[in-house]
Amino acid sequence: MSYVAIKGGGRAIQGAEELLEYLRCEQGEGGLPLDLATIKSQLRFLHGRVMAEGGLYHPDLAALAIKQFMGDSLEASFALRAYRSTKPRLAETPCLDTGSMRLVRRISSAFKDIPGGQMLGASTDFSLRLLRMELLDESPERFQEVAAAWLKNMPADQVPDTFPKVLDHLRQEGLLPQVDIPEGKAPFDITREPLIFPVPRSAALATMSRAETGSLLALAYSNMRGYGDIHPTVAEMRVGYLPMLLPHPISGEAMEVGEVLITECEVVAMYEENDSGGTPHFTLGYGACFGHNEVKALAMAVLDRSLQKGMKGGPANPSEDPEFVLLHVDGIDSMGFCTHYKMPHYVTFQSDMDRLRTTQQNLADHKGQEVTA
Repeated sequence: MSYVAIKGGGRAIQGAEELLEYLRCEQGEGGLPLDLATIKSQLRFLHGRVMAEGGLYHPDLAALAIKQFMGDSLEASFALRAYRSTKPRLAETPCLDTGSMRLVRRISSAFKDIPGGQMLGASTDFSLRLLRMELLDESPERFQEVAAAWLKNMPADQVPDTFPKVLDHLRQEGLLPQVDIPEGKAPFDITREPLIFPVPRSAALATMSRAETGSLLALAYSNMRGYGDIHPTVAEMRVGYLPMLLPHPISGEAMEVGEVLITECEVVAMYEENDSGGTPHFTLGYGACFGHNEVKALAMAVLDRSLQKGMKGGPANPSEDPEFVLLHVDGIDSMGFCTHYKMPHYVTFQSDMDRLRTTQQNLADHKGQEVTA
């Protein structure tokens, strides 16, 4: 594909950037800028989505990106990922156990009663999708009263930080295979290695963990509607803060350096027979991402199970084809290729017009020759 160099236009480009900055501030002289704390608190779902798709857990910079790009999640994720690429890698965490998450929400649709009980947490699952008109003119006093009332009426009984994993219970009953972690085999690093198919499952999971939520949902939905055969049940959905461990610089022992908010989803699908003729087990799909983003984690888990099926027996549907899925779910890649069509394509279009004119002229000459004959 050819492009053409552009001379001049610098003042126009600068003007476009200045106009964009004006639109960000066009509330007038009395307008106030969004502060980062407001974005992190009141736009928490957008904030978590940007961190997940940007592939960087940095709450302040994610809020800054949302502010800078006026809520455009793809542009904000793009900026966050670009920033990440400029930073050196100082250390790597060991394999982390999500069973130690400090939970704020934990549910299962597979069982009514699960070890520790259901923990609904904050969710819109049970709410009517009706506009709350009283928020049109919400006073600061009323806004602050909500938080104060919640803290005042919070139950005195302390809820445990974490609960047993539902899948552990299924494994104890022999309904799921035991976890087999290969010794000394590091997960595929998608930030340093290109995707050359076939790819390991770790590459697929890493790619989907920072994929665009809508892309994952669309492909998972295609499977749910019949372009696939994965009919999952949510064994457990967890939202909480995962302790991050790093080796101590002197002793080398793992120590906690902080925690990150993540969403994790484990789905159970139809059982299949063991390749070696052993006991059949349920199949499993897994999804996890930064922030509170349950739709993304669930769609990722469905696609994980779908891709495993496609890798094993060959893809029969688009959602089972690793190359189709993994090369089309990254929102930043997709946005970049889509928006590049707004850049100058003068040379290619001039060539297209020349070919069309020549074709039209040749056709007219051919018809003229037929009439003469």
